[in-house]
Amino acid sequence: MLRVFIGYDPAETVAYHVLCHSIQRRATVPVSFTPINKRNIPEFQRGKEDGSTEFSFSRFLTPYLAGYTGQAIFMDCDMLVTCDIKEILDQCDLHHDIFVVKHDYKPRTESKFLGNTQSLYPRKNWSSLIVFNCFASSCRKLTPEVVNNASGAYLHQFRWCDDLRIGELSADWNHLVGKYHENPEAKIVHYTLGTPCFEGYDDQEWAGEWYDEFHDMCKSKSPAYKVRLEQC
Repeated sequence: MLRVFIGYDPAETVAYHVLCHSIQRRATVPVSFTPINKRNIPEFQRGKEDGSTEFSFSRFLTPYLAGYTGQAIFMDCDMLVTCDIKEILDQCDLHHDIFVVKHDYKPRTESKFLGNTQSLYPRKNWSSLIVFNCFASSCRKLTPEVVNNASGAYLHQFRWCDDLRIGELSADWNHLVGKYHENPEAKIVHYTLGTPCFEGYDDQEWAGEWYDEFHDMCKSKSPAYKVRLEQC
């Protein structure tokens, strides 16, 4: 069973479900989905300290929620998967503790969708997609107590993991729309500025594919429902 943990924020419910659908309809292995929803994790006590999503810090509970066993994938919900998700594990060995796309860029704006703050810090967006070898000693450091109390820099800059233990995925696995040159071959598309369902982001790169996925997810044989769907 391939375990996928997805950050959940009530303001982005539709994005969460579209991402799950994009994974499920292309996967060739069984996949389990776990929304990292702070309301369902009583051990997690932090609030939205950085003015961003509800899962900014709870994402680091993925190894804990996976029982510190096997491999698990964490993903932001504002993504779209265009390939068989098991292919990402083919890129990840067991000799590293985690795998990420090691982005190197600076945001050009100070805010993003829903008025959220666009924070600037080293290793920005590395934590938006993480493949955890949950049994690794560094991943075992991510206890609820640590995740509740550690600084954002400690968590998001991966100070809990030796640099030599951080494996690298190619940029195809976390393509940042609007920040990189267009990439029609991207395997995981990340609408980091704003998911196409939000006003002002419906004409960006890969927006049409997101809406295709949304409509496929919502398709119904009911004529009345089809009419309503066309109005979306």
